[in-house]
Amino acid sequence: MATNLAIDDKLIVMARKLGAHRTKKAAVTEALREYIQHKKQIKILNLFGQIDYDPSYDYKKQRRRA
Repeated sequence: MATNLAIDDKLIVMARKLGAHRTKKAAVTEALREYIQHKKQIKILNLFGQIDYDPSYDYKKQRRRA
């Protein structure tokens, strides 16, 4: 999907250099991947303390099954 964006040229140049990307597209694609990964990690961290676990669950027993 072709998209035209007005992105600060200085940011693109810095991103290409830091990431050793050959193209602007590669730099933007990598930045979007990292952004999405970061947002997913935040969602997981927000679950901390909200999930109830079964106190009788033996995770060590599950490891021995393999």
